[in-house]
Amino acid sequence: MQAKIYSDGGARGNPGPAAAAYLIFSETGVVLKSDSRFLGKRTNNQAEYEGVLAGLEAAVTLGVSDVVFHLDSELVCRHLTGEYRVKNPELRKLWVKAQDLVRHFNRVQFVVVPRSNSFIQKADRLVNERLDEASGRRG
Repeated sequence: MQAKIYSDGGARGNPGPAAAAYLIFSETGVVLKSDSRFLGKRTNNQAEYEGVLAGLEAAVTLGVSDVVFHLDSELVCRHLTGEYRVKNPELRKLWVKAQDLVRHFNRVQFVVVPRSNSFIQKADRLVNERLDEASGRRG
């Protein structure tokens, strides 16, 4: 089975309270799964990685074989494609986890998309809803 995944992560403050979210779509555009999680105190880049990890973990449980992964973090995407070295020790730990998950798939492609992408905006909305919930705010 092939899938498209869109993820996002964000922190209010850098570091600060953070959350991550993902959406997984089938080849025909059906939402297979979406979720968000509060992460505690993280940097923006850590939250972006956590969104990738959550999406990959969910895709493994769904039995997905081929993934096209969309994210708006150029840094994280370039790390995952091997274009950039991962110098930060905390991000390196998350990168290693991502590499372990990637091994579960026949094919994974990481693609940078603009923040204006409608699916990235949906993931961003899930991130902000989770952050609002964690802080006691109501949307």
